[in-house]
Amino acid sequence: MRTQYDQADVKRVIDQLEGKVAAAFAVDRPLCVIGIRTRGETLAKRLIEGLKKRGFNLIEHGVLDITLYRDDLSEIGPGPMVRPTHVDFDIDGIPLLLVDDVLFTGRSVRAGLNALIDFGRPSVVRLAVLVDRGGREVPIQADFVGLALNDVPVGHRVNVHFSEDDGEDEILVEPRE
Repeated sequence: MRTQYDQADVKRVIDQLEGKVAAAFAVDRPLCVIGIRTRGETLAKRLIEGLKKRGFNLIEHGVLDITLYRDDLSEIGPGPMVRPTHVDFDIDGIPLLLVDDVLFTGRSVRAGLNALIDFGRPSVVRLAVLVDRGGREVPIQADFVGLALNDVPVGHRVNVHFSEDDGEDEILVEPRE
């Protein structure tokens, strides 16, 4: 099993993901792109940059903090850090791309879907993830996957690092601490 993906790998995976997304949406129609904090937000920004280079100019961009929608909120401890959600546009009737870095159990995406309901009803919601590591606990599936890692051991994590947040681009498969 490969355990490290460097900057060139991450760029290649994002480019492939961007191509899949671009092929699925109409370039001349509105599109909402919402990233789940933190690295889903960063990935969403990168996808938007690439989509704009491909002629997508009717993109609204938002950020979703799912902290209060998590089903494990009581396990986080007192005073969980809640950061702002920014969805300052109408999502009703418009296709929406929800973006996250890693899809594992599906619980974060479920929380994101619950949070989106507070903002309206898009015509369709599609999910794009950089890494799908399998191991679902709820029936959630990504529509667009950059990298599928089907052989990650149960006691390991998939950590995505982006230069904007972490100083470098890489994907690491590491034992849980």
